[in-house]
Amino acid sequence: MPTDAVREHLVRALNWEEAHVGFDKAVEGIPADKRGARADGFEHSPWQLLEHLRLAQEDILEFCVSAKYTHTMNWPDDYWPKDPAPPSDKAWTDSVAGFVRSRDAMTKLARDVKDLSALVPTGKGQQTYLRAILIVIDHAAYHVGQLVAVRRALGAWR
Repeated sequence: MPTDAVREHLVRALNWEEAHVGFDKAVEGIPADKRGARADGFEHSPWQLLEHLRLAQEDILEFCVSAKYTHTMNWPDDYWPKDPAPPSDKAWTDSVAGFVRSRDAMTKLARDVKDLSALVPTGKGQQTYLRAILIVIDHAAYHVGQLVAVRRALGAWR
């Protein structure tokens, strides 16, 4: 069973800002007119990256906490918004808040779940809590890096 030190490391990694920019700084201050912009050489806009991060993380969280979870989303269509721009400022704000809320719930899960090596309620094979948390950490790091790169290409980075 992982030690408290491993749990605390997972918690820190979910909110990572030690080795690279974290989510909060990556989304902070993006001008409304840049949220739906696509930079040359980049496939996704800041909105699409944000919403993808939120959707995927919420799905993994639900997988971890619901004994009635059924995977109903289709890859990639249900995980990426088609429109490059958010439908409103509220949609942007709600997506940021949703990501933070599910990240906080994953943090609580990392601290509180009895056995990180146990299968999640509907897990199969190696689908443990620890694996799910590590996927969330890895996935966020990858797409947050893309978000920063897109912001730089759009001239919307500090």
